[in-house]
Amino acid sequence: MKKLVATAPRVAELKEYEDRPIKSSEVRVKVEFAAPKHGTELADFRGTTPFINGKFDNEWRVFVERDKEEPRGIEFGDLPIGNMFVGTIIEAGEAVTDYTVGDRVCSYGPVRETQIVNGVDNYKLRKMDRNASARNAVCYDPAQFALGGIRDANVRAGDNVVVIGLGAIGQIAVQLAKKSGAAVVIAVDPIEKRRVIAGRHGADFCLDSMACDVGLEIKRLTGKIGADAILETSGSIQALQAALKGLAYGGTIAYLAFAKPFPAGLWLGQEAHYNYGKIVFSRACSEPNPDYPRWDRRRIEDVVWNMLMSGYLDCSDIIDPVVRFEECAEGICEFMDREPQKSIKMGVVFGGEA
Repeated sequence: MKKLVATAPRVAELKEYEDRPIKSSEVRVKVEFAAPKHGTELADFRGTTPFINGKFDNEWRVFVERDKEEPRGIEFGDLPIGNMFVGTIIEAGEAVTDYTVGDRVCSYGPVRETQIVNGVDNYKLRKMDRNASARNAVCYDPAQFALGGIRDANVRAGDNVVVIGLGAIGQIAVQLAKKSGAAVVIAVDPIEKRRVIAGRHGADFCLDSMACDVGLEIKRLTGKIGADAILETSGSIQALQAALKGLAYGGTIAYLAFAKPFPAGLWLGQEAHYNYGKIVFSRACSEPNPDYPRWDRRRIEDVVWNMLMSGYLDCSDIIDPVVRFEECAEGICEFMDREPQKSIKMGVVFGGEA
């Protein structure tokens, strides 16, 4: 059997492995479909993540340097790549009562042919119908952050809403904004295929950020009012500056991106100073969130899972491209690293046609 790993920064390979025996509380899953994560996981793959030499100190709530003798946050050589998988349980430990052999499930895990997962009191091991969409299922992770951003931006019926950055999180946010009753949904991305898909799923206007003054165009499309809520998922300094320019007086920017350090170019002395805007840093997995205890991460996950399995959200064309498992090492390098404009969220299919 083989698994997808990073042997060095920006180098992916399929490596052989042998499964260990499962514990009494675990299940073994034969994988049929999987997907990596194009945001934070790409930073890991490129070796640019701050977690290599740094870590977040929960007591002080600041980033600190790791001690010299402490293991690095990312170690290449056998670094797993992948975020979500779908498959069938082929073995279950004697303490597992909520799952049986033959159950189709989805959960977190790297791209590999089998998975060993805790099967006791683990709500993140989600059961699926046989006919449920694997493409929807592997969007379980990005959908959480999209819903969190919609809630943190306080999107309400009748609002003008902008989504900047049309990766998986942004695409799902477009759908959620429209289904929440937004009067106008504006989607922004320099990549044409992403704009086309956003338009197909509810965006009223799709802007090429390389071809116009996005902030001014938002004002024009909303009759000079601006956007009540902007979800910024790209991490671009130009995107944040455009958001500040396009924001309505008193509006909210939900900042979902895990951005790199900004170069010069952010000017808080212009529209940001005049328009009384708010920037909320949105991270669905940080607890307690602003609506705790009514809403916690478990509730967010339950809600988006039901949305995905019911078909309320449609991620069929967000998973693009789909590659065969045997070709996924090169796929990671091409579609996530070298030419990300060719993809939205890459899918990996096992034992079938891509």
